[in-house]
Amino acid sequence: MNLPKRVQIIEVAPRDGLQSLPDIVPTERKAELISAIRNTGISKIEITSFVHPKWVPQLADAEELLRKVDPPNGVVYQGLVANEKGYDRARKCPSVGEVHYVLAATETLNRKNANMSIADSMAHYR
Repeated sequence: MNLPKRVQIIEVAPRDGLQSLPDIVPTERKAELISAIRNTGISKIEITSFVHPKWVPQLADAEELLRKVDPPNGVVYQGLVANEKGYDRARKCPSVGEVHYVLAATETLNRKNANMSIADSMAHYR
């Protein structure tokens, strides 16, 4: 088996972990979590999602969170987007160094995640 010589770890707990909680975590606590993660030496953190708050109310504070976290300084902050509106929101946040675009492997999951077909998602991506 050929294993890669290098592995990159991206911490997604601030986005993926917090979005599925039943209660909304205060923005200040999210910023503290991100600071603690930064202190581990990890180089990339997916800190939030720029989706409509109706679908993920736990991450409705994306812009506010990015104003409260420490500047990136050697760490890449990433945001998840599902459509062009989300991408526009992410672009307005100077601390966001990378965005991830949602595209599921099945029509059912893509409709659930992005509220559109895979073909429509690909068209939005382009």
